[in-house]
Parts: sequence; structure tokens; C-alpha cells
Amino acid sequence: MTAVVPRVLVIAGSDSGGGAGIQADIKTITMLGGHAMTAITAITAQNTLGVTAVHPVPAEIILAQIDAVVSDIGVDAVKIGMIGSAFAAEQVARRLKALKDEQPDLPIVFDPVMIATSGSVLADDATIEAFGELMEIATIATPNLPELAKLSGQDDPVSAALGLVGNHGCAVLIKGGHEEGDALADALIETDNMTSWQGHRIDTSSTHGTGCTMASAIATFLGRGDSLSSAVERARTFVRVALHAAPVLGQGSGPVGSGDVRLDVGPGPRLNQVTLTVNDYAKSVHFYALLGLKQIVDSPENQYARFETAGGATLSIQADPEEKISATTAVYLECDDLDVQVERLARSGIPFEHAPRNQPWMWREARLRDPSGNIIFLYKAGEARRFPPWRID
Repeated sequence: MTAVVPRVLVIAGSDSGGGAGIQADIKTITMLGGHAMTAITAITAQNTLGVTAVHPVPAEIILAQIDAVVSDIGVDAVKIGMIGSAFAAEQVARRLKALKDEQPDLPIVFDPVMIATSGSVLADDATIEAFGELMEIATIATPNLPELAKLSGQDDPVSAALGLVGNHGCAVLIKGGHEEGDALADALIETDNMTSWQGHRIDTSSTHGTGCTMASAIATFLGRGDSLSSAVERARTFVRVALHAAPVLGQGSGPVGSGDVRLDVGPGPRLNQVTLTVNDYAKSVHFYALLGLKQIVDSPENQYARFETAGGATLSIQADPEEKISATTAVYLECDDLDVQVERLARSGIPFEHAPRNQPWMWREARLRDPSGNIIFLYKAGEARRFPPWRID
């Protein structure tokens, strides 16, 4: 049985710059609602420009970390990243094989890290040779194109992937990020099936950690019970949104924006979009921008605009001058600095039906209307929104 929160064990190296490795894995698993556990294989000194030092962790300490978390917390999926040495790879493979004997359906995602995004070498030939043992127990391997060629000795990606699948039995994800041109294609090669996805290159230099992020996202979805193709598809969405949302950090290849992938991918139905009918397009656009929402779509010819909130949800307006607005639904926008925001808006000329006031349901809220009469509340609830004392569990 899979835990309600997927428990994902990450066996990988640490990235002091926070863009890849264990740090990227923890961010990804956490954003997707999983619980990340770690067995650190190496400590690296690195940033967006490259790796300046690597200190491998002894194999016995790696195994001790694995045993500590598995024996107490349990595990629903494993993600393997950077392995510090050939001996460590062999010992990890042996330990995970024993674990799979106990849990035959345990998904294992192997991301054969060899070269960092900056070009720094992270695995010697002996370690790469030992990767075969890890692929023997893996559910899926996720090499980038140079890594795929190195593992297989073949330049053609499909032939290379088919060879690895045939030799080791694990599925292989061909990632097209290293291809030339704007069009990209990823392909999942399994023993009896191939699934492909098409896309376009996202124009950003912040690509550090994309491989780690993809692999840990796949592991989280597999740990939640997704099929392999579904896990890959959803992980692709996570990575692509994180690339779009990447902050501009460092002087080289910066980290992706995993922290901004909140409502785009995840379990179950997610309320992340509301559309309001309004009468006056220009006045409404001005009103919602003044509230502090970020406009991301402006289509005056269609009388449509979309705004992004600080939490990642979007609110749209569709103007129809002939529509009679019936204010039967209220939109709530939470503000940690509620009183400051209300004062700012009141000074700008926006009228409020009532100022911030404390309510019996433990919220503090102020009420106003948009130019078309739709009811808007600015409020502060904190933990009382999801975890009131009378919550039903």
C-alpha cells in the first residue's frame, strides 16, 4: 500500500548552489506533496558556473542513511542521482536489490549523473561502468543525450535506448533537451511500448538541475501510484513550468523555479482558475491590476484578460457590456498585510463596503466590489482557512 504522502528516498549528491542534486530533489518532492528522505553520496562545492570540489561520502555511510530511513519511515519510491564512486554504486545496487526483494513493486528512478550542466565531470569511467548494476534494478533510467550515448556506446538515441532496455530491462526516457533547434521531443522506451511527447524549447539559461528535477518528479508520481507514462508526462509539465518560472540567479546556468510550481501539477482536482463576467473591460483591467494581481493575458479584441495571483492561481475577466451581473459568488483574495493593503487601495480611490473586521469564523476581512458589481473580499485567515478548530477529518 502506498502512503497518503509518498515517501521518496533520494540517493544523490549535494549541490552547494542549491540548483541541482539533493537540493533540487527535496524542492521538487516537497512541491509535489511528497516526503523527501536522503542518502547523500557526495558533497560538492559548486555554483551556477561549475563544480570546484567533490568529496565522496564513504559507502558505509550511504548505506547507513538508507537503512535508517527505510527501517523507520518506509519508502514508496527511490530516486538515484549522483553516485560518488564505483564501489558506492555497487553497494547501493546490492542494498536496493535486497529492498526490492521485500517490495517487488518499489519504483526506482535512476538518473545517471555524469556531467553537470556547467560541463563538470561528476563520474569517472569505473563509476559509469558500475551504472549497469543500478539499471538492472531500476524501473526507469533518465539519462540526457550525452549520458545516453556514453552508457550505450551508440549515437542514435532510439537505438541506444532500445539497447539499454534490452540489456537491463528498465525503461529509458530519451530527453531531447540537448538537441539542436526549437522543436523538442522526449520518448519513453519500454520493453513493449514507446510513448513520445512533443514540445518547444523554452528560452532560458536557467537549466541547472532539470535532470534531477525530472527524475525526482517521476519518482514522486510513481510513489503516489501513477503509471510510468503518466508519471513522466506530469513530471515533464513540472519541469517545463519550472523553466518558465526560473529566477535569474548567478552568472552561469541558473536554477529552475521549482518553488513557483504550485498549482500546475499535483494530485486530485485543483482550484486554480476563476473567471468573472464584467461589463467594462478597461475599468476592470485597471481595478484588478490595482488590487495587485499580475496581468498575464491582455486581449481587448476578445474582451478577455487573465491575472496571476501570488499563490499561482489565475483569475480571468470576460467582458460583456449587455450582461446583467448577479453578484451571487464572492472572490476571496488573501493578504498577509490585509490592513496595509486596504489602506493603500482606499487612498487610491477604491471604495470598500466595510473595512477589515474580525469574523466569528476566525477570519479578518474587508468587502468591496469590482466596477461591474462582483463581490470581492480581501481577507486574512492564516491556518484558520484549512485548519479551523471545527475542521472535519
